[in-house]
Amino acid sequence: MCMRQSKFGKSPSGGRLERIKNSPNYKAGRFQNLSNTPAFAEGYSVGRILYEKIFKKFPALRPIQRIPSVKTDLHHLNPVKDVLIWFGHSSYLMQIDGLRILVDPVFSGNASPIAGTNKSFQGSDIYTVSDLPQIDYLLISHDHYDHLDFDTLKALKGKVTKIICGLGVGAHLEHWGYNAELIIEKDWNEQVALSNNVMIYTESARHFSGRKFARNNTLWLSFVLKSPTKTVYLGGDSGYDRHYVDIGNKYGPFDLIILENGQYNKAWPYIHHTPEEVLKAAQDLKAKRILPVHSGKFSLSAHPWDEPLKRLTHLNGESDISLLTPIIGEIVDLEAEDQIFERWWEGMK
Repeated sequence: MCMRQSKFGKSPSGGRLERIKNSPNYKAGRFQNLSNTPAFAEGYSVGRILYEKIFKKFPALRPIQRIPSVKTDLHHLNPVKDVLIWFGHSSYLMQIDGLRILVDPVFSGNASPIAGTNKSFQGSDIYTVSDLPQIDYLLISHDHYDHLDFDTLKALKGKVTKIICGLGVGAHLEHWGYNAELIIEKDWNEQVALSNNVMIYTESARHFSGRKFARNNTLWLSFVLKSPTKTVYLGGDSGYDRHYVDIGNKYGPFDLIILENGQYNKAWPYIHHTPEEVLKAAQDLKAKRILPVHSGKFSLSAHPWDEPLKRLTHLNGESDISLLTPIIGEIVDLEAEDQIFERWWEGMK
């Protein structure tokens, strides 16, 4: 009965499933990465990971203090300004060339389908769906619970004009009451023409998908956003792979890249970046600026909560790539290359 709850979504079927079967990235009954991508490193298994989680002590997985944040009035952003507001983890709002684009919103306070099992850090959930303005385009990178949140998506109905997602993800959205006409499902290496002469290109990532017991029956994406004035890469969830060189050669240089930097683990080295790999990917992508995400809100791995930002900041010390580290809710001015950000995690417990 628990697994029949609507929050788990719905598997693709009918015409949607037939389109999936025709994808060059769908083989042997599931979507495949460009490179061989084992679920775990050699010597690791679900059993070993569960054992370590139960019996090993991992310090500082969650902050004791509240995460700093600022409550920006999102309904009254200057419509001619290109800005970004990060909401923690991988959720953010971009305003570019007059378009409002929301990415992977999670406002329920939970990164798990089971209530109370993976709660957000104190102070990281000051925003709700009611704080959001009307959204022109909602981008969903993949269907994991920390990126495709049932409660948030239900609350967003009526606020979203179009949704762009990977093949199969639309089955969840329709199951939750979204009109099929709002949903644009794409494979890798495809494109969507937005309004105001803005283009979205759907590209690969090295990850996986799945809700409930299904795995890789929907597609995971990264996005390239090209406006008349900017080129931005939205990485979604990914491990390091050769796709960064390909994307950098195809679309670069990038004014800004948004890459996951957090929830890495030696048990799953193929599907999430270490901070070292974030910088390597940034070089491949020919990036001018990096916004690291996938931290600051949930603890999904075994590293200290502040380690990803500490390591990345240290490693980037000699780099000519600018590192953007806003607090939750702070306005990032996409026009200002000299904007200064605090190292807000320093000194926190």
